[in-house]
Amino acid sequence: MKPRLGFFDSGVGGFTVLRRILQRHGEVSCLYLADSARAPYGNRCESEIRFIAEEVVNWLQQQEISILVMACNTTNSLAFDLVKKVSEVPVLGLIEAAVEMVTQPRVGVLATPATAASGSYRREIKAVYPEAIVLEQACPDFVPLIESGKFRSDELRLAAIDYLQPLLEAGVDEIVLGCTHYPLVEPLLRTLLPNDMRMIDPAVGLARQLDEFLGSPQNLCQDKVLIGDTRFCVTSRSVAFAPMAKHWLGHNPQVEVVSLRTSTCLS
Repeated sequence: MKPRLGFFDSGVGGFTVLRRILQRHGEVSCLYLADSARAPYGNRCESEIRFIAEEVVNWLQQQEISILVMACNTTNSLAFDLVKKVSEVPVLGLIEAAVEMVTQPRVGVLATPATAASGSYRREIKAVYPEAIVLEQACPDFVPLIESGKFRSDELRLAAIDYLQPLLEAGVDEIVLGCTHYPLVEPLLRTLLPNDMRMIDPAVGLARQLDEFLGSPQNLCQDKVLIGDTRFCVTSRSVAFAPMAKHWLGHNPQVEVVSLRTSTCLS
């Protein structure tokens, strides 16, 4: 039977993961859930995140997915163990994928407050590279600004300058985009970083990990993705969701509003 991937994030950030996978593997059957009613996750406490993660996983499994993609770094940081425990299907996470991509001894991580406070990136990177120096920078304003579509705002630019400054002063060699929303502002970050600064998008590594389940990558056009058999769901009526999908995936999808408790489509 054709594998069906289940994605979840608090909003549109997981588009960056979905896009990387579709670029590498073509038209894959997917279910994308944006828990927009409770976005952003990154400003919530650990107990809330773990409760949300279990609820989301249970709902996704009711939709008969065959592989679970945790397209959210905050839940990866605080609930990966729980998700693996309750999931009946293979689970792929972003932090492990990112660690496999690290090549330099001084690593900066841009992350949500919850992810940064957990120390998960530092812990996982140093488990593989004990001598590495890892600096995790919380970026509380990024997700709300991205979800609002304020990509060209002075507010976003000033926030980016503020968040990057400690990493640059520390002399990091590469920067991990430790939230799936952050590749959406990569063009802005590029203008603020040295030309030779490498940015790591964990979604690239995760797409490679899926080779085990989906086969070797296809020779596809990297500028175009086919969403084909992809179902998009949100937990609240987010007017920005479909336009953001159009901007980042090239398609304006039909969007369902669902309840995670009843698995019922609301519109």
